[in-house]
Amino acid sequence: MLVLIALVVLIAAPEPWGLVAVAAALVLEVVELAFWKRFLRRYRLRSGPETLIGSHVMVVEPCDPNGRVRVRGELWRARSEVALKRGETARIASIEGLTLHVEPDR
Repeated sequence: MLVLIALVVLIAAPEPWGLVAVAAALVLEVVELAFWKRFLRRYRLRSGPETLIGSHVMVVEPCDPNGRVRVRGELWRARSEVALKRGETARIASIEGLTLHVEPDR
């Protein structure tokens, strides 16, 4: 967009200023592109249940082996190989359908 404006200035402005405007616009476009590439690579938006893996949860109903946990304000069914009591924290190891497989957070 900035390059298009600079091209219009190139036609309308006196001799050296049009070229200066085009050069400045190209430099700004390259800098902006490099910034956004780095920004998007660093902060990719993630969505879906896979993003829950590794999150910490609070046990609401004892998991022995099935129970319920609270994660990000939501209640989920959970399954654990190790018995977990109400109030303990755990970590999500995997997800199968709508059931979280959790392991103790020790």
